[in-house]
Amino acid sequence: MPNLVAVKVYTKKGDDGSTGLFYGGRVAKDDTGPEAYGTTDEAVAALGVARVLAAATDPDLEGLLLDLQRQLFVVGAELATAPANHHKLQPGVSLVTAEMVTPLEEEIDRIEAERGMPTEFVVPGQNALAAALDVARTVVRRAERRAVTHTTAHGIEGSMVVPYLNRLADYLWMAAREAETTWEPSRGGTGG
Repeated sequence: MPNLVAVKVYTKKGDDGSTGLFYGGRVAKDDTGPEAYGTTDEAVAALGVARVLAAATDPDLEGLLLDLQRQLFVVGAELATAPANHHKLQPGVSLVTAEMVTPLEEEIDRIEAERGMPTEFVVPGQNALAAALDVARTVVRRAERRAVTHTTAHGIEGSMVVPYLNRLADYLWMAAREAETTWEPSRGGTGG
């Protein structure tokens, strides 16, 4: 039997309010990087909820959502790397590439060609899958905002993280509309 080493979930290294980075270094847990990749991690979890719901009705979407969850680990790895170590990142593994953005654009275009575009604001929640996709979209939008803050604060140029997150949020909005049978337009007002 192989000699197994016990690994604990807690290390106590973060008890001082710092966290370790990919390829070394430590920063405060509320630094721009951990804020960005922490929100990306939230997006992974939100997509997990949508994936479970898609499993019952749309196995192709379920598979795509799993792929997107895995791609968000690439986003997280890039965001969790100090700028001085970016040269160590591997395209498509720990570095976001333009090739990761293109399939999202193709899916957006496909859905738009098949369903068209709503002409009014849409009220989310027609069904559980569409609602879960909309929640995931809003988390991805927050991750995008955090990534903008991080890349600006650290002078990171040429990163594809922000374009990827932008396109992912756009795709999730379209996927939510595709999951609905009709769109419920916003009417405004309080009804009273």
